[in-house]
Amino acid sequence: MGLFSRIILLLLKFFLNMKKVLVIGACGQIGTELVLSLRQVYGTDKVVASDVKVYANDTFLDGPYKQLDVLDREAVRAYIIAEKFDHVYLLAALLSATAEKNPDFAWKLNMEGLFTVLDLAKEGHIQQIFWPSSIAVFGPTTPKQNTPQYTVMEPSTVYGISKLAGERWCEYYFKQYNVDVRSIRYPGLISHTSLPGGGTTDYAVDIFYQAKKTGKYTSFLDQDSALPMMYMEDAIRATIELMQAPKEQVKIRSSYNLAGISFTPETLASEIKKHLADFTISYAPDFRQDIADSWPDSIDDSHAKNDWGWQEKFGLGEMVSEMLTHVDISKIS
Repeated sequence: MGLFSRIILLLLKFFLNMKKVLVIGACGQIGTELVLSLRQVYGTDKVVASDVKVYANDTFLDGPYKQLDVLDREAVRAYIIAEKFDHVYLLAALLSATAEKNPDFAWKLNMEGLFTVLDLAKEGHIQQIFWPSSIAVFGPTTPKQNTPQYTVMEPSTVYGISKLAGERWCEYYFKQYNVDVRSIRYPGLISHTSLPGGGTTDYAVDIFYQAKKTGKYTSFLDQDSALPMMYMEDAIRATIELMQAPKEQVKIRSSYNLAGISFTPETLASEIKKHLADFTISYAPDFRQDIADSWPDSIDDSHAKNDWGWQEKFGLGEMVSEMLTHVDISKIS
């Protein structure tokens, strides 16, 4: 490496370490792993984990933690302004299946926090925002195979409606106020670090715990329900790569399609049986089946690949091997 290249690398590291980051909703499925990865990038003391919980997740004990209720607009504003955060990752939300049981609160939680953070950025208190969207923005009229970036979007769940509305507001704030907000439409996320959190795709996490603990699993989706999924390591890497991409490369300010792997419960079970030969699966579809039926089978993420170089690393086989190696059954009752 030449002298000029070394100087550029040192300057890049210097400016990255200057950033101060707040993750709101840090104790959730994405936040737990995102905080750890961000601390590796920016430094432990530069990344504050926050959640409505009084206590910090044990994972965060090596760094700063702040109890923060995203619905307390004035408290959130005061804290962000006082601490001068450069980047805010707003992850607090009520997920799909849970939101259907409490739609009024889901709408309130999923939307009010977004406006608080967008307004802070509009006023110049935040340089950059990450806000996650979801494949839930699509609906039963959306093309199910290789769902394009721009297509029919008629979500049939409260979660999907709130995410679609959020996408439109993010793009509006970018166009009207030049707010640097960035977003990904996450598929179902699979992680061995955090437990299922009330999503329709969470069967693909729970199945590994039950496979190792009991050797059997009852799926709340039918055997042929194909859904887009992604191993959490890929999702976290995509999030950070998008946030670090030069502004001119981020051409979509609603939310980027992101794909990893698509599979059915039956396909996943067959892959698990390659490692646990006695594993069995049965099927008892519940209300989440209707939600899954309204979502795509597979996703076209060519815009993310072309704009900022996204590329997944984990296929089905690699993901199953990682999950069976690392899931800790002592976490479940």
